[in-house]
This record gives sequence, C-alpha cells and structure tokens, in this order.
Amino acid sequence: MQYRWMTTSNDTPKPDLPWRTICTVLALCVFVPAGIPAAETVADGLIASTEHGWPQWRGPRRDGLSDEKGLLGEWPQDGPPLLWKFDGLGLGWSSPIIVGDRVYITGDVGGDLVLFALDHEGKVQWRAKNGAAWKGSYPGSRACCAYSEGRLYHLNAHGRLACFDSAGGAEIWAADILDRFDAENPTWAIAECLLVDGPRVIVTPGGKKALIAALDKQTGQTIWTTDPIQGEQTSYSSPILFAYAGRRLIANCSSQHGFGVDADTGQLLWTVPMTNRYLVNVATPIYGSGSVFYVTSYAEDGRLYCLKQDGQEIAAQHVWTAPIDTVTGSGVLVDGTLYAAGYQKAKQWFAIDWETGKTLYEHNDLTTGAAIYADGRLYIQDERGTVALLKPTPNGFQTTGKFQLTANRVSDAWAHPVLLNHRLYLRCYNVKP
Repeated sequence: MQYRWMTTSNDTPKPDLPWRTICTVLALCVFVPAGIPAAETVADGLIASTEHGWPQWRGPRRDGLSDEKGLLGEWPQDGPPLLWKFDGLGLGWSSPIIVGDRVYITGDVGGDLVLFALDHEGKVQWRAKNGAAWKGSYPGSRACCAYSEGRLYHLNAHGRLACFDSAGGAEIWAADILDRFDAENPTWAIAECLLVDGPRVIVTPGGKKALIAALDKQTGQTIWTTDPIQGEQTSYSSPILFAYAGRRLIANCSSQHGFGVDADTGQLLWTVPMTNRYLVNVATPIYGSGSVFYVTSYAEDGRLYCLKQDGQEIAAQHVWTAPIDTVTGSGVLVDGTLYAAGYQKAKQWFAIDWETGKTLYEHNDLTTGAAIYADGRLYIQDERGTVALLKPTPNGFQTTGKFQLTANRVSDAWAHPVLLNHRLYLRCYNVKP
C-alpha cells in the first residue's frame, strides 16, 4: 500500500496561502515561531539541536514538544483546513523533518529507498537514493532524516548510513554500519533515527564490535564506540541527548536493554533489563528531572529509573512501573505528567504522574498512536488514522477536535505527526483503489 503525506492548518485561512492538496504527506496549518533557538548546554535537561525548525526525530529536543503558540483551541468538524498533499512517497512510516524552506521525508519507491526534498507548497525539489528498499516483513522506509549544517543524515533499513547535501541531494559519503561493527539486522529491519551531536553522528549497531558508536559527520569515520554487550542486537529505538550532573549523556534501547552512555567518550554507564520474546524495543526513551523512562511491550511495560551519580559512575535505580506497553508511539512529558498510549494490554491513552507512576486518568476514544504537544494541546495520530486534538485537564482529556485521515479502515498509521510554523504534517495512506 502506498503512503502519502498531508499538511493541514490550525489557523483560519488567509488569502495569500497556497491552499493546495498534498498526498502521502498532509500539511495542515497550525502556527509555530520562526525558529527554535537551541544551544548545547550542561545544565540539566535535554540538549536541543543547534538548528532551527524541526531538524530531527521528534523535534529540536527529540521529545515531541513544540514551542509553538497561538494555535487553534478547537478544530472545525472536518479538521483544520487542508493546505496541500503530495502523492508518490511510496511505502513507509518515516516522519518529515523541516528546515528553512524544505521538507525532507523518505519512502521506498520500487526497489529504492528515496529521500524527497519538498518546498512548502509540496513540490518536489530533488530526489536521492539511499540504497535498497526494505522488501521483508512490513515493507517500507523506517527512519527519518537528521539535518545539520547543510547536510542530511539517514540510516536505511539495511544499515546503510549516508550523508547528503541538503541543497541538491548529492551523496557525500556512506557507510555500512552492520558490516563495520559486525552486527545483524533485526527481524523488522533497522528503524533508528540518527542523532547528530556537534561533530558526531550517533548510531546504535548493537554488534559484536560496538553497542553504540559515534561517527565523524564530515567523513563517516568512527570516533568512539561503546563496548558491546554479549548476545545483544540493535532494536528499533532512537536515542536522546541530555545533560545530567554536568555530563552530556545519551540514552537508547537495544534488543534486550535500555542503556546510557557518556556522549563524549562512549563509556557505558548503565543498563536496565528490557527483554521480551520478540526483542522489540521501539519507543524512544524519555528524560526528565534526573530520571529516564523506558518502555518495552510484551513484558515489563513502562518503568522509570532515577539516575544516581557516584564519582564518575552513574547508576539507574528503578522507581516505579506503569501499566503501559507503548511500542511505536513513545510519549511526551509535560509539566510532570507523562502522556502515552498502551499497545496490547490497554490500547488507550494515559496521563501518568512522573514522580509516582500513578495513572491520573485514561482516554478510551483513541487507540495506540503517536503524539506531539503544543500550546496546551496534544496532537495525536492513532494507528487507525484518527487525528485528534486533546486538551489535558485535571479531570481528564477534553477532545477539542477530531477527523479521520483515511477513508478506509487501517491499523498501522504509525508515522509521528510534526508541527511547525502553524502547520501540522501527517503521513497517511493512499486510499486509491
């Protein structure tokens, strides 16, 4: 089945906006400031990209939070006005990134993984290939791109990590991560969204030569590696970068563990168990107030670990377990409340107290999916293709907008929404017969 992408608007229509349709990526107008300034810091908290816009997986801080203000508090019955849509992305679940006047997104087209650069009217500016398409179970592109200093970085389903010129799509260098680090592709193929940290690109091969590695973003040469864990493989998660106790740290998941490493040296600092029968750990870890949240489905569910420093060592101590088994959606942490959805045990949305793990309330109207947060609202796309605007209140979620992205019933609309410059970007199915 082909996918498309749409953009919708969260503003009222304005005469000078190009109200076109885009397919496989939907663009809906919603409202964000001209850019989010970000700078590396050792103050406790997530470390943002130094690039403006939405330059990487889940936004500037990889947390699904947008600084956008002045958005519609309620949607019309059919959702925000459609700006444009673009057909032809091929198969895939990757989300777009947005920098300057370009939208970058991937799809498997025929036998190739293709990067697309679109303008803000949904017109293709260039296309480039990053190796072969994934033809195995659940065919389609997985990971989104990362942008840094005029270059795009992307990891395809087969472990081909490539660097491209963002202006025209020319390939600058490429590396076979599985071969370099003696690693194996997992059952449903690599899905990691790369992290760019200053001069380095961070990748998690989970191989016999490295659990996680940093490559020089200019050349692709290895800068540091983290010692492998025996019997470990990569999984489907993507890393976060944050500061704790004056140190820059990276947290991610492999096939059987959540872990943390020193971002400057690769030193392994902690591991926590995350084993399930499918070796599937997908949800991006979440950091807040000195603690890291990991979630694994089919097993122990969501668990919070408090970080404790002892000299140069950092340990992760289990604090609480919550009854959510998130897979593709991850979650968002806002003012001490974690919002996330379950997958198998409870396919609904939860508000969970970050300190205690107590469920504050649940929402049964949407199934499992992905969310971003902006201007006091959650923007949710569930796996059935329902898009909803939810306002968290002390007593529960208030639905202030909802529409169906697809005419036909689906069960794997897993792409994460993106929100920038008043526009909500959604990837959906092509529903042509």
